[in-house]
Amino acid sequence: MKSYRKELYFEIRERRAFINITPEINDCLKESKIKEGFLLCNAMHITASVFINDDESGLHQDFENWLEKLAPEKPYHQYRHNGYEDNADAHLKRTVMGREVMVAITDGKLDFGPWEQIFYGEFDGKRRKRVLVKIIGE
Repeated sequence: MKSYRKELYFEIRERRAFINITPEINDCLKESKIKEGFLLCNAMHITASVFINDDESGLHQDFENWLEKLAPEKPYHQYRHNGYEDNADAHLKRTVMGREVMVAITDGKLDFGPWEQIFYGEFDGKRRKRVLVKIIGE
């Protein structure tokens, strides 16, 4: 069995964003030369997420609106975590959106359903963050 590991880095200028990282993940898969196996992709920060969904701007705005209703950024004083930092809402949003995705690899391709893409969700941007890509298989 072969193993491949790579870290991707993102520095989002906004506080929140959803970035389609499927092209970068496909590049990793090609580099790995693995044809059958599994790909794990996870955010290495507790205020960021990796998830699978449709690449549709209206849906992404719906995510933003829904998450902001669940865990509004302001007022900052509503959260006990906020003191030195002001990112309690980002921790909560990440918990809802998830930490990682696992995708089967079949015949050298990500084995997606219709419309599925991999996204990086940023909830406390303006600094450099990592995403781990780990691929195992043959």
